[in-house]
Amino acid sequence: MATIEEPLSGGNATAEVVRVDSTVRKPWHTSTPSVHRFMAHLREQGLHDVPEPLGRDAQGRQVAEFISGLCVPLDQPLSDTVLRDVGGIIRQIHDASASFTLVEEDSWNTVIPAEHADLICHNDLAPWNLIDGRRMVFIDWDGAGPSTRLWDLAYAAQSFAFLVDGQEPKAAAARLRAVVIDGYHADHPLLVGLPAAMVARTQAMYDLLADSYQEGIQPWGRMFVEGHGAHWAKAARFVKEHETLWAQCLNP
Repeated sequence: MATIEEPLSGGNATAEVVRVDSTVRKPWHTSTPSVHRFMAHLREQGLHDVPEPLGRDAQGRQVAEFISGLCVPLDQPLSDTVLRDVGGIIRQIHDASASFTLVEEDSWNTVIPAEHADLICHNDLAPWNLIDGRRMVFIDWDGAGPSTRLWDLAYAAQSFAFLVDGQEPKAAAARLRAVVIDGYHADHPLLVGLPAAMVARTQAMYDLLADSYQEGIQPWGRMFVEGHGAHWAKAARFVKEHETLWAQCLNP
């Protein structure tokens, strides 16, 4: 019987993604061995919020566990319960990452680098990469690489707390607390540094798209004109405009 390959849609930066039975197959990159080794390490630390990496198939594609479930909503705020759970998962990922040992052969594809990187992170912990099924699992680890807790958390906190244009600022601040304080249990240095880091990280996302559009770099250039550029421009303004409020709500 021929193997049935079911194309999977919804991603912006990965082409040729298919489901084969209980696995996902997608292109192999030079960074894939390091990414899979990192994912395996997290699972060895007891984290099952990470798909199981399953190597390479006969066609040279990377293979990982298919996670059954639904993407969390992208166009509305999440409940405090979900936000606390997400913050807790991110904290577990960061803590487990701390014991990951780099080797000379490692290669990473980090799109937006962090200064003074000291931790391997997912780098795209956002609602569009979270599947809610029998368990909540973060998918799409291809961009994993060197970063910091602060830089990775800044992106995750802004996206999960739904700090975007049109939201009521105080309600957004309460969601931010649910992720960062109630879920992640961030320490004092993280709480102090997070507001400015969210401003910088959100602006960096817009700059990536805008610069890629000018330079013809895909898929980011295409995403810029498909609405992502406008979204991140507004998000960057919103996060910057209310930076003082974020600092106040995170004041321990």
